[in-house]
Amino acid sequence: MTTFADLGLPRPIVTVLGKQGITEPFPIQEAAIPDALAGRDVLGRGPTGSGKTFTFGLPMLAQLAGRPSRPGHPRGLVLSPTRELATQTRERLEDAAAALGLRVLDIVGGVNINNHIRSLAAPVDLLVATPGRAEDLINQRKLFLDQVEITAIDEADQMADMGFLPQVRKLMDRTPKDGQRLLFSATLDGDVDKLVQRYMNAPVTHSTAPVEAAVDTMEHYRLLVGGREQRNDIVMRIGAREGKTIMFMRTKHGVDRQVKKLRREGIHAQGIHGDKGQGARTRALEGFSDGSSPVLVATDIAARGIDIDDVSLVVHVDPPAEHKAYLHRAGRTARAGTSGTVVTLVMDEQEKEVETLLNKAGVKARAIQVTPESDALAKITGARKPQGSPLPPPGQATQPTKNRSQGNSRGSASRSNRGRGTGRPKAGRRSNSRKNGR
Repeated sequence: MTTFADLGLPRPIVTVLGKQGITEPFPIQEAAIPDALAGRDVLGRGPTGSGKTFTFGLPMLAQLAGRPSRPGHPRGLVLSPTRELATQTRERLEDAAAALGLRVLDIVGGVNINNHIRSLAAPVDLLVATPGRAEDLINQRKLFLDQVEITAIDEADQMADMGFLPQVRKLMDRTPKDGQRLLFSATLDGDVDKLVQRYMNAPVTHSTAPVEAAVDTMEHYRLLVGGREQRNDIVMRIGAREGKTIMFMRTKHGVDRQVKKLRREGIHAQGIHGDKGQGARTRALEGFSDGSSPVLVATDIAARGIDIDDVSLVVHVDPPAEHKAYLHRAGRTARAGTSGTVVTLVMDEQEKEVETLLNKAGVKARAIQVTPESDALAKITGARKPQGSPLPPPGQATQPTKNRSQGNSRGSASRSNRGRGTGRPKAGRRSNSRKNGR
């Protein structure tokens, strides 16, 4: 068995991982960490959940250790497409950083910029940033990238999809040309390849299973729901199931409306989309992670880069607009070798559209006619009739009282707190592997 120590990581990092029950690296970590430690540019290809955060983050920390940084002049830089992914990356790396005497800071949009200015007044060794906020701080002359020795670009294909590559290029142009670069992406074509050609020097490539292969541990269903009114009744029953459920909508308005409907039925649901403030987004994710709000309703902003334990069901209430979005939405379940169920609710007029979408995604999904009361719906999703009392909007909610529509919040909470990080734990601690160190 290969260990993290065998890969050449410093003993303090290995000790921290051991305390978290993480002893054996995932395949991409085993392959790529030695090259990153050797100073080579690394190109990593693989879906979210394959252990990429530790793959680039731990070698970055190892190489930054032992030397000081100046205020406003980080020596390591990680660029992330979303606020949630940036915060998650910082959280995953801060224990290992502290063990080496290093400071990790995340700067993201949606947070008062003065907070970031104050944080940058102290030395920061590794900065995790969304491109827009990094550019804002550079323009205010509070952040400088002239001392960056090693840069990681995470979820590069999502950066391209969200239109961030011009900002990424501006930031990369500010880093020293001889710096080490690590780039991770689910796909390496199109605009991502242009980024590789422009900034990377003879990169070594390491790949895990492509996004399409990640669907093998999931069960997929097309639930033919008839009309909109019946679909709405079905959504309520699915929301009342036990366990963690993510429901995807196409629009921000759709998310807000769906959350209100669920909460009127006594279901502890919260929503996340791009117009939500950072505080609201953080509270929604924390409530979902600890099981106090077992239903998360989201736009595609949550489809990538958010690693939450024990999501047993993904529901496409609104089918996605294109096949890549289907795969990334579906990837919120069945992570780190666990299994999960993905259902698409298909109204009569959507049948042809959804069939075409799934064919492009390479997904075989059984088509089953369901009604709110049907045994098939209950068997596939765990749907049941809501039993709770109406709840106020999320921002006004009091401490939730347990009822049947909350789902198995106690079990979810205990599972989600068992550990953090990535890699395979020792025998007898299998549950920790679900936190896979994205």
